[in-house]
Amino acid sequence: MSLDGAQAVALVDYTSGMLLGSAGGGIDLELAAAGNTEVIRAKMKTASSLNLNDNIEDILISLGKAYHIMRPVAASPGLFFYLVLDRTRSNLAMARRSVLDVESKLEM
Repeated sequence: MSLDGAQAVALVDYTSGMLLGSAGGGIDLELAAAGNTEVIRAKMKTASSLNLNDNIEDILISLGKAYHIMRPVAASPGLFFYLVLDRTRSNLAMARRSVLDVESKLEM
């Protein structure tokens, strides 16, 4: 949440759609966790069906006013970070880098 433009952040279990932790607001994070679980599942299934033999680093949804970043946690399959940024106040490259940094420090 210390990123410029950060509005909300969450850690989500995409096997169940359950919100494991969150900060910030402005949106219903329980609903966002469940809905974005479907996005992650669909992309994981598609990548597997295509035999891409690669890892999804993140998924970006660009809206008129916000960026929504979903990043699967490599060290903990089944989990993903969800970050909502105000598009006018954020730096997308810095945000992606910061989520990577947080992921590297995550202890489960």
